Amino acid sequence: MARIHDTLDTAALAYGSTSASAPQDEAAFDRHLDERPQGQNDQDDAGNSDPIFLADVDRGDAVNQQPDLRLVVISNRVAPFDPSKPQTGGLAAALEPVVQRSGAIWIGSSEHRGDGSERPLPLVQTGAGEVARLDLPAKDYPGYYRGFSNSTLWPALHSLSGQMSGSDEDYEGYRNINDFIARAALGVRDRDAFWVHDYHLLPLGAALHDFGIERPTGFFLHTPWPAPEMIERVPHHRELMNSMLKYDLLGFQTNRDLENFVAGLRAVFGLESKDGVVTTERGQTRLQKFPIGIDPKQFAEYLAADLSPAEQEKVSSLLQKFEGTKFAIGVDRLDYTKGIDKRVEALNQHLKAEPHSISLLQIAPSSRADVEEYQKYKDSVENAINHVNNEHGTNEWRPIHYTNDSFSQAALARLYRAAKIGVVTPLRDGMNLVAKEYVAAQDPQDPGVLILSKFAGAAEDFSENEALLVDPNYPEEIAAAISKAANMPLDERVARWRPMMNKIESFTIHDWAADNVREINKSRITVPADQFHRVGLGWTNEFQLPQFERHVEALKAYNTIDSADVDKKERAHKEVEETREAFRATLEHTQDRLWDLPGKL
Repeated sequence: MARIHDTLDTAALAYGSTSASAPQDEAAFDRHLDERPQGQNDQDDAGNSDPIFLADVDRGDAVNQQPDLRLVVISNRVAPFDPSKPQTGGLAAALEPVVQRSGAIWIGSSEHRGDGSERPLPLVQTGAGEVARLDLPAKDYPGYYRGFSNSTLWPALHSLSGQMSGSDEDYEGYRNINDFIARAALGVRDRDAFWVHDYHLLPLGAALHDFGIERPTGFFLHTPWPAPEMIERVPHHRELMNSMLKYDLLGFQTNRDLENFVAGLRAVFGLESKDGVVTTERGQTRLQKFPIGIDPKQFAEYLAADLSPAEQEKVSSLLQKFEGTKFAIGVDRLDYTKGIDKRVEALNQHLKAEPHSISLLQIAPSSRADVEEYQKYKDSVENAINHVNNEHGTNEWRPIHYTNDSFSQAALARLYRAAKIGVVTPLRDGMNLVAKEYVAAQDPQDPGVLILSKFAGAAEDFSENEALLVDPNYPEEIAAAISKAANMPLDERVARWRPMMNKIESFTIHDWAADNVREINKSRITVPADQFHRVGLGWTNEFQLPQFERHVEALKAYNTIDSADVDKKERAHKEVEETREAFRATLEHTQDRLWDLPGKL
């Protein structure tokens, strides 16, 4: 502790020795961002001396990583933690094993709405972890969820501007809900790090910061991130992107998403990244790609698991309809980003060329049924399916079997294994774990063929020599791929399947989670002892803490007092000691958790 005590004196004296080294406050930085004209690009900043750009910082050995972080995971939705129940989405499926294995606390919304009053976190044990389901305020929830999240952000993130709608009231509800969740998280502010998920919670890191939670915070976006010209159509996009820079780590599914975000920072703020790091006056935000995976071992166990009698009957009934014939499978939420309508038209075109050659099992659980655009899409898809069945079906054979039922992972594994073709053709998707699940469920001796949208994140993992990559906007491309897959010889199917399976096994969801958490843990950099005099020049976030700034002001005040004024000097000295002790306590906690201060002081 003497090292920290002495270092504070050295740092404070250096910090207060010249006004040129004093850091610009966050409010000033926010004003700088807000004052940039719309559309100004990075060329406009030639010669700009505002200290908001990158510093070269070697973080290599400066981080003392702690493998057993006490983690808080926050997302809009929490998994059911029941293998017999259907998963409610890719995010829930991804995080459930992380929480159960790691001992993390997972905070998300419940199925009930509240009055907005603050209550202790309702923690419930699940495996090694705990879950807290919050009753989000009824007043703000419609604007937050149905409004800004799913009628504005969702279509924009998937580059579908024609589907966008919303209002300022929706945005207010969105911000209010994020603030409510941040206040709820104050109950676990002593945990080591916070890992926030998805587009519902873009500004949560800023809210955590504003409410005084000074812990490493990471954010992972499960959806795509669009090009600058698309994100600029989102109301309040500048404020949202500025909020995102309050996270220490921003994770994306693909290189394309990461590059789009960097291009957006350049277009909107004139900010650049260097070596994956953007530096602002808040500190450093690290940008990184983390392609999400699955647990192939667990998926193999699903194939062998017993189903409930009711679900066994449902699966058996479906498979009997395809007995003796080939069928393709599509598994998607009933969402306009999934391209189900284009897929149905592709099958229509294929059956015109090759009648009765293959059927489609389309599983499409209803999604956001209270959003008008989703209701319209459901009607459109079902009308298209009825048309194909009427056009190509007979009394004995139906081309498309369509259900809105949900299935457990074990049931889906059986259906994937039986299907000769997996059709995963979203218009845009962050990753799409169905693609990886389909591959993992296949018989190594007789695998099926994956048809994959080139605009799904999984297409960065699987090459054209493995999956059949298609542009999902063109049904004729999908139809050609269906024909090729249906007639593909066994040796080619095996040759395509094997490298995909190798990739799935080499980077699982547990690797994805470990990489994310490790990088969050790195997000607080340390200052080598021989460079401590440079505190305040952007080396570390921790020295922006109010406790340190108060200590510096007290020290400056002390130095201005005439030594002959003994009483005043003593009072000022007491203030110096009190403010130093407040900051020392914060620094001691940080050192115990993350910091390494090498060298002699």
